Amino acid sequence: MNVSPTPELDRFVQDKVESGLYNNASEVVRDGLRLLKEHDEVRLKWREQIERGWLQAQAGPLVDGPTAVTEIRGQLKSRAKKRA
Repeated sequence: MNVSPTPELDRFVQDKVESGLYNNASEVVRDGLRLLKEHDEVRLKWREQIERGWLQAQAGPLVDGPTAVTEIRGQLKSRAKKRA
């Protein structure tokens, strides 16, 4: 694989290596790709949750915001009492 970063990204990679946190440019690029992969996985999970919520909203009754907040607060208070 051959990669040609922009001058700005090339300087960024070199700065990371010079900082001592990485031994070489390949380590910087691998770490960046790992973070991008994690970011994509998180984004995919969010999209799946949004889609699931949208389908649920289309299929059944909805709860308005104030009612939902009241229910959540009640659940949190109940959990807090159980922990105490």
